[in-house]
Amino acid sequence: MASIDLDKVLDKAWADKSLPEVLAAPVGALKGVSDRDGELLQEAFGIKTVRDLAELKYVRWAQALATLDTAAK
Repeated sequence: MASIDLDKVLDKAWADKSLPEVLAAPVGALKGVSDRDGELLQEAFGIKTVRDLAELKYVRWAQALATLDTAAK
């Protein structure tokens, strides 16, 4: 099972929340993502939540390409 240090990826206000709460949170809950970034993601891609961002097909495609590159090295 994968693990992640939530303190490194979430703003402090979200670090103690449950996984379902974090996934339903606005993308601004992610450390380094501003409210304005969230607004721009919503305008461009309809992204409202952390889950929406994770499920965005363009993100998945980019991750797959990076994985292929890493595997080829």
